[in-house]
Amino acid sequence: MKKGKALIFEMGHAGRRGYSLPPLDVPPKPLAELLPQELARQLPLEIPELSEGEIVRHYTNLSRSNFAVDLGFYPLGSCTMKYNPKINEEAAGLPGFAFLHPCQDGSTVQGALELIHRTEECLKEITGMARFTFQPVAGAHGEITGLLVIQAYHRARGEDRRRVLVPDSAHGTNPATAAMAGCEVVQIPSDARGMVDLAALQKAVDEHTAALMLTNPNTLGLFEEDILEISRLVHAAGGLLYYDGANLNAIMGYARPGDMGFDVVHLNLHKTFSAPHGGGGPGSGPLGVREELAPFLPLPVVEANENGYYLDYERPLSIGKVHSFYGNFAVIVKAYTYIRMLGADGLKQVSTDAVINANYLMSRLKQTYHLPYDRLCKHEFVLSAVKQKKKGAAAADVAKALLDYGMHPPTVYFPLIVEEALMVEPTETESKETLDQFIAAMEEIDRRIGENLTEITRAPHSTPVGRLDEVKAARQPRVRWSREKDREKD
Repeated sequence: MKKGKALIFEMGHAGRRGYSLPPLDVPPKPLAELLPQELARQLPLEIPELSEGEIVRHYTNLSRSNFAVDLGFYPLGSCTMKYNPKINEEAAGLPGFAFLHPCQDGSTVQGALELIHRTEECLKEITGMARFTFQPVAGAHGEITGLLVIQAYHRARGEDRRRVLVPDSAHGTNPATAAMAGCEVVQIPSDARGMVDLAALQKAVDEHTAALMLTNPNTLGLFEEDILEISRLVHAAGGLLYYDGANLNAIMGYARPGDMGFDVVHLNLHKTFSAPHGGGGPGSGPLGVREELAPFLPLPVVEANENGYYLDYERPLSIGKVHSFYGNFAVIVKAYTYIRMLGADGLKQVSTDAVINANYLMSRLKQTYHLPYDRLCKHEFVLSAVKQKKKGAAAADVAKALLDYGMHPPTVYFPLIVEEALMVEPTETESKETLDQFIAAMEEIDRRIGENLTEITRAPHSTPVGRLDEVKAARQPRVRWSREKDREKD
């Protein structure tokens, strides 16, 4: 923190209380009876003693120090950190949903099971898949679940396929997930247009190929125009096609992964369909599959019969559970609300607006920043700060300087195939006025690099915390206050 900002441990005085509890109405037991001696604290717990008002002010001030999509523009590429309607939060907070217990009997949670079933029907229509599981609680969790399903499918066919093909522009979780699943990762290069190199793919795919992990549009924001040929090559070798749904925001209502030939799809409900995942909040990464892979989905799945809805555990080919109970239910509620509020036409408009916004920004900013793939994009595009770097400021400097304009920086240095990458994703929720403010800020930063380089390379200047030593922060983090150590000064 900057000077003048006291830590909560440095505030307050003995005897102050921020709570009021009724007198204890049961005889207290000695600590030794409640806790084994080896687990008991030897020193008194040092916690600050403050009044309720002091506590409220402290945490309210801290919350104002955090950047949020409710406060300003958030062009964070690949993550769809977009504004989401507050009605979704209201729906998830309804007592009938918020006060459920996961151990309740199915007969007492028919509304919740029906909502899950209805959400599955919506996602099946949007993606072209046959069945979904909602157990995975993040995109990467959906990925590992998908690869486990793919492996189970191959084993059931008497095949031991462990080779997973991953484009060099893929999300970093793709190769990491494949390796975690015990597979051999084979990288497929991009061609000069930013697409999967078909010649390289044809050489790589063989009888050992378990799957190709792909997102379409890819991480450059470009639609894989050869997707049907890619699908044909992989399927001809007996492999499966896996769809990373992080970029579904660009094609809803226009194209379905199932129609492109994908066999397995993970989605990010907490991105595309509501409840952005920033700040470590809950996620949901449901996995959809074609009919022949449905028997391998995690158990249980929601089914319906003449008596209502129920959780089906009788699935002998299932890979088992991948999460306790049934995933992050509140996120499913938000996603269902989002889908039903927009409807089919609204979801298509989401993609339309996201693509228009991205192409507007790209056409304006390519005059100041280098655009390595100068063609129509989908919902995002990747600039390069190589011209700015020649003047002394790297992509990271541009990103940090944006903070002084009240805007969150875009993703930097990804994808790796673009030098000094700046991935920009405006999403569909931003107005032209906001986009123009972003353009003006990016252009002004470029001008300031030439006028006062040091001012840019030392940015940000207006945030609660200035520029950090990122290497030291990662390797030697100090995240706990200690009375024995002097407070660090700026």
